[in-house]
Amino acid sequence: EPEDGKIAAIGSGGNYAISAARALDRHANLEPKELVQKSLEVAGDICIYTNKNIKLLEL
Repeated sequence: EPEDGKIAAIGSGGNYAISAARALDRHANLEPKELVQKSLEVAGDICIYTNKNIKLLEL
């Protein structure tokens, strides 16, 4: 269960991705897919174990 009730992240870059997602969620009007994409890109810039080979699946 996410602490803020709406954003969760897992994996080696999860802490970086969730930080970016929370910041984007608070300051930008993005669709969920865009928010996830940009958050993972930020995580890829910061975390040496995370890359930018991103594939999103919408359910």
